[in-house]
Amino acid sequence: QVQLVESGGGLVQAGDSLRLSCAASGRTFSDYPMGWLRQTPGKEREFVAGISRSGGATDYADSVKGRFTISRDNAKNTVYLQMNSLKPEDTAVYYCACAGRYHPGVVFNPDGYYYWGQGTQVTVSS
Repeated sequence: QVQLVESGGGLVQAGDSLRLSCAASGRTFSDYPMGWLRQTPGKEREFVAGISRSGGATDYADSVKGRFTISRDNAKNTVYLQMNSLKPEDTAVYYCACAGRYHPGVVFNPDGYYYWGQGTQVTVSS
């Protein structure tokens, strides 16, 4: 079992930046690829960014490429999402998630994530 706790959400204006953090506990953090996904009312959760176990590989949804950066610190059991140039369409609940243990590379499919945090609201006003 892996426990995930997100922090860092809030209300910002378009063009502003936010950094989300996710603290993990319960298992060896570096065994798991991690990801950030988001959800808006009435829609399914969508992949935003993912990072491999070592942090050597990352990938992003097209909608956030060039604006968001995912990183991890395995010594601190924490994954981050730096969000720059925020847009109103980035408004959503953001979830930190943990993919299958020892999975190689980045996990894109939301169904490939097995442990989820409680979510943190990000609201971007125009």
